[in-house]
Amino acid sequence: MLDDRKIDVLRAIVEDYVATREPVGSKALVDRHSLGVSSATVRNDMAVLEEEGYIVQPHTSAGRIPTDKGYRVFVDQLSGIKPLSQPERRAISVFLEGAVDLDEIVTRSVRLLAQLTRQIAVVQYPLISRSSIRHVEVVAMAPTRVLVVVITENGRVDQTVVELGCETDEQLLADLRTRLNETLDGRRLTEVGDLLADLTEHSDPAHRPTVAAVVAAILENIAEAHDERVAVAGTANVMAYGREFDTGVRPLLEALEEQVVLLHLLGEASAPLAVNVRIGHENPHSALTSSAVVSSAYGIGGELLGSLGVVGPLPMDYPGTMSTVRAVARYVSQILAD
Repeated sequence: MLDDRKIDVLRAIVEDYVATREPVGSKALVDRHSLGVSSATVRNDMAVLEEEGYIVQPHTSAGRIPTDKGYRVFVDQLSGIKPLSQPERRAISVFLEGAVDLDEIVTRSVRLLAQLTRQIAVVQYPLISRSSIRHVEVVAMAPTRVLVVVITENGRVDQTVVELGCETDEQLLADLRTRLNETLDGRRLTEVGDLLADLTEHSDPAHRPTVAAVVAAILENIAEAHDERVAVAGTANVMAYGREFDTGVRPLLEALEEQVVLLHLLGEASAPLAVNVRIGHENPHSALTSSAVVSSAYGIGGELLGSLGVVGPLPMDYPGTMSTVRAVARYVSQILAD
C-alpha cells in the first residue's frame, strides 16, 4: 500500500512521461512539481516504487517510466474525471446533433472520438438484443407494391419494397399498419418473430398473402440487424505513436481488423456512462499488451445499448481521454433517446 507522498511521486512520473515520452529523473520531478520534499527523498521514493513494480528503468543511467501497475494506480487514484470545457461540450453536441439516422450517428461519433483523442476510435452499433420497435409503417407504392418501414428505439430505420403478387387497397394497409403497431410497439426485436407468427395466423384468410408478405419483410430486416457491427476510425493516428507499442504497430492493426476482438474490447461496460480502462496486459489480446483501452457504454433510460472507446499507447492522457469518451457516450445516449 503506497502512502500519499509516493502516490504523488508516481502521479508526477506518469504525467511527465506522458507529456515528454522520456524517462523521468528525480531532479526533473523536483523542478517541475511542487512535491514539498528534497531530491534525495524523491530518489528514495522512486527506489521504493521501482522495487514494488510501479516504475522501471528502461536503460542504465536513465530515468524511470511507469509500468502497467503504475498506470493502473494512477488511473485508480484519479479523484474524478475532469469535465470538458463549455466550448468542447458545445462542439461535440453540434457535431453529433447533425446526424439524421443511426448509421450517421455511429459514423460521426467514431470520427469525433478519433479527432478529439488522436487515438484509434471504435464505436459499436446498438445491440439488437436490447432494441425494441418504435413504429412500423406500410405505404402503398402501386396496386401490388408496398413500402415497409421499421423504426427501432435506437434510431435504426429499415425500408423494404415488397411485391405482393396481388392487388391490395388502402383500407387493408391501414388496418394492417394499426395491428402491426399495436402488436409490436415497444416490444424487443427478439420477441417479434413469435408475435408476427400469431398475427399472420389470425388474419383473414383472404388477406393472409398480403399480411404474410409484409411480415416476411419485417422479419428479414430484423434478421439482417442481428449482425453485431463496429465502426473504426483514426488508425492513422497510431503511426504517431509507433515506437510506444512494444508489440509493434502491424500486429495491433491486424488485431483491430478482427470484429470479435473489437467487440471483446468494448463488451465489459456494465452501465451507461461508466468509464472502463484496461491497461497493457489487462487486455485480452497479445497484440494489445502495450496498449490502453478506454471505453464507455451508451444507452437509453439506464439500459445499455452499445459501447464506444479508444485504443492508444500506454502513455496517454488518461484524464482527458476518459472525459472525452464519457462525454461522447453521453451525447450519443441523448441523441438516441430523442
